[in-house]
Amino acid sequence: MIEIPWGRESLPLSLPEGWRLTGVLEPSPLPPAPDAEAEVRRSLAEPIGSPRLRELARAGMRVALVVDDISRPTPAARIVPHVLEELRLAGVQREAITLIPALGVHRPMAEAELAQRIGAESFAGLRWENPAAEDSARLVYLGTTSRGTPVWVNRTAAEAELIVSVGCIEPHIIASFGGGYKNLIPGVAGRETIAHNHALNCSPGAFNMVGQPIEKNPMRLDLEEAGRMLKPPVFIVNAVLNPEVRPVRVVSGDPILAHREGVRVSAALYGVGVSDMADVVISSSHPMDSDLRQGVKALANTIRAVKSGGTLITLVRAEEGVGVFGLAQRKLPVGRGGLKALAPLLVRLVPRLKMRGLADDDKFFLYFALQAMMRARLLLYGPTIPEEIQTRLPFVEFASSPDEAIQVARRHAPREATVLVFPHAGVTYPQFAG
Repeated sequence: MIEIPWGRESLPLSLPEGWRLTGVLEPSPLPPAPDAEAEVRRSLAEPIGSPRLRELARAGMRVALVVDDISRPTPAARIVPHVLEELRLAGVQREAITLIPALGVHRPMAEAELAQRIGAESFAGLRWENPAAEDSARLVYLGTTSRGTPVWVNRTAAEAELIVSVGCIEPHIIASFGGGYKNLIPGVAGRETIAHNHALNCSPGAFNMVGQPIEKNPMRLDLEEAGRMLKPPVFIVNAVLNPEVRPVRVVSGDPILAHREGVRVSAALYGVGVSDMADVVISSSHPMDSDLRQGVKALANTIRAVKSGGTLITLVRAEEGVGVFGLAQRKLPVGRGGLKALAPLLVRLVPRLKMRGLADDDKFFLYFALQAMMRARLLLYGPTIPEEIQTRLPFVEFASSPDEAIQVARRHAPREATVLVFPHAGVTYPQFAG
């Protein structure tokens, strides 16, 4: 019997007779900081590649406080009070601080959600606004990157005199790792910027960059180039969290240098050594359990661990349901069988496709889905996903229970199938020797 994290509960799974479990791949047991808030204070006192925040800020300065949204597990309410204290010690007035959630193309946050996100006491007296990725009047154009991305950024952030960015560093399918400048690009960027930046990884060598070296990642390098176009200095406070979302390390300071130190810790925590691929991989979305868009990271993070022609079972908690997931908003004109047959052709056309009703930034997700279904049979258990939405996602087969998913896999897998299990696949990824 295998216990899989499922929100605050767990799902018991039984493997068929003859299947051989070759690994339950857990994150490395790096201990959490004994006192999370003491770790935040230590980090702010020892910034990497930057003066202290209280030295960067000054009285009368306009500050944009960008905090990642509720789709991320960042313990913002334990970080922001200490950020605000640093700004207070520098003489910055609360009315000069504007709180901006890093939404990208996610849904806006309500006032009550923001208050809960950073703590009611921290929220009191702060200005706040949701960025609007499609409202040109609220965006500022900063130029074009060397990779051709037009850089449109939230006006309030771009016109601030200091940006403080609070987020977390976790393995990421497109960007290698989250955090750093990613909280700004795409966090507070315009739709056109997000679309072009995401599409850079629509290629066979870059469609799955989770945990991969940043220097080889076009999308990550592009967003960092875009971030450096901002005129105000940027100071990050990024947490590296364990699967129980407790901080292992907090890094503060320069958005490149501090971020790279956080990436080193995140890779040591979540990059799990694997000696060989398996016939069947079972992955759970924990701790990225907020919605389907976040939950499918469990699929993306572990697809490299399944043998070509094997089966990947993904268990997605999706507590808020679908979330903002463009591929689920329209029905494709072909079913699963037709799509799989056409996938080798379509995957070459996607970067140039102009599909009505499909946002450009969703091209990457379409490209990835086609690549994934060409590699393996994709089974997904997501009890909060409506049947109507399930019919719009022919890339995967939806199962009514984990047991059903296993029985479907059993019909297609070898009698003595090898099995790898990733209980925290929302953040864990395989690393192969060499």
